[in-house]
Amino acid sequence: MGIKGLQGFVARVCPEACRTVDLREMAEKHRIDHPDFPPVIVVDAMSCVRYWYTPESWVCGGQWREYLAILEDFIKAFMAAGIKLVFYFDGVVEEKKRDEWIKRRLQNNKEIARIFQFIKTHRKQPGRGMFVVPSALPTFTRFALKSLGQKTVCTLQEADFEVAAYGLQHNCIGILGQDSDYLIYNTCPYFSIEKLRLDRLVTVMYSREDLCRALGLSLTHLPLFACLLGNDVVPESLLEGFWRKCLVTSPHKNNSYNRRTNILLAVANYISKVPCSYSSLKHLEEMLPLGSDKTLLYRGVESYLLPGQQSPWIPPNVTNCQMFSLQQQTAMCQDKEIFQLAKEQHIQSENYTIFNILSNGEIECSNSLEDECDTEIPGQALIYRPARQHIYSVLLESGKGGAYPLVKEWFVYFGNPLQHPELIQPVQPPIPGGTPNLKTLWFAKGPDVEKQRYSTFLACFHLQDRMEELQALEAPVAAFCCLLAYLMMQVSSLSLEDLNAFLALVLCLKGKSAAQLAGLQVRTGITE
Repeated sequence: MGIKGLQGFVARVCPEACRTVDLREMAEKHRIDHPDFPPVIVVDAMSCVRYWYTPESWVCGGQWREYLAILEDFIKAFMAAGIKLVFYFDGVVEEKKRDEWIKRRLQNNKEIARIFQFIKTHRKQPGRGMFVVPSALPTFTRFALKSLGQKTVCTLQEADFEVAAYGLQHNCIGILGQDSDYLIYNTCPYFSIEKLRLDRLVTVMYSREDLCRALGLSLTHLPLFACLLGNDVVPESLLEGFWRKCLVTSPHKNNSYNRRTNILLAVANYISKVPCSYSSLKHLEEMLPLGSDKTLLYRGVESYLLPGQQSPWIPPNVTNCQMFSLQQQTAMCQDKEIFQLAKEQHIQSENYTIFNILSNGEIECSNSLEDECDTEIPGQALIYRPARQHIYSVLLESGKGGAYPLVKEWFVYFGNPLQHPELIQPVQPPIPGGTPNLKTLWFAKGPDVEKQRYSTFLACFHLQDRMEELQALEAPVAAFCCLLAYLMMQVSSLSLEDLNAFLALVLCLKGKSAAQLAGLQVRTGITE
């Protein structure tokens, strides 16, 4: 999430911390200084999706080939400068961030409701000002980048932490993204994706050192500064009283600044007078109304410490507990071979949700562009739940008496307040002889196992009786037919016209280039 208002504060109040840089020149300097290491930029992909997705018809979405072409052009621009890109995606919602995740999802629900209200009122798509990332675009982006031969990493913990750690450990020339947390981590330089001019490879680099000079702080102050402004660990709601005290004593109060800007300056002034020590941190924790958890500040500061780093705010004998450890996990999957393969495939962006199910039996799905007032079509979370229940059954071994562990689902759909996860019971798919062993499906070889894999897949969508017809089709067409058949079975309100529209997508657009598809005319008027 970053720190509210910090990015804008740097641009308005500390313009000296915003330096225009030529990435080609930086790459060339890196090659001279480090001849054995090619220049690498680590990309916070979730920050970049809005930059990459430019089609005007964003409500309809689905411009796969156009999007692929955009990503290809992006990669080629950096390759021409000899810069390698490494893309990072969020792979987990950490428990300490769950409340913030829920807050954002409920806010997104309101934004999506406004989009549909606009469409009904004006009979046209809203402009970019109301833009919401099309459903599942980050997931599709992972596979798009992999298909283009890019190193794509799915994280085991908070993405910004892993991005910052990778940048530091691999001596990257910088991080490309749009998250003010990268101003707080003591890592490689932070480049703006929003300010990037791809044709010239010029962007803005935000300087931590210049920010510190403007605030009268040192780099070691920044993690505490971030926590006392409110972040994903320390809620802003607990800091209001502290901010008021800081504002009263601040010599920098300026009536031409908004309140948030004055708060940033006041908090920086307060911190600059606090000795950098663990005892000072403990004193702050006692002074702030942190409720039952008096370690919030400690955990917040520690969350910015990268592997091998120490801080005067944290005792030196305390090991950084950020790094993922299997020993800290009580995995639902007890088979080490299966667990390790799932973990490796997760990191390689091949099975985003499977590892989370096998490790802690939990899965989440963000907002979809769905009209909460359209009661004829249920939310996609509910449409696909029967298929997920069968998949859970395949992934999770049944216990004594044939009982399966419940899976915790955090799925966003109208009517779900997200106050707690829904506990979902795995259901065996209709396979003669029962659900096959996961180890067999993943590790065994031979034609019989191939057939068993395919029949198990089809059974999860209640299509096991159509195996012969589907095997005769090309794999992409067969997958599309499985999806379409499942939808027609699950959603009774879908009509023949809906079916024909879906079929037209796969049959009529085949073979067309991205340029041809981009030139297709879309009706501007939307009728009921």
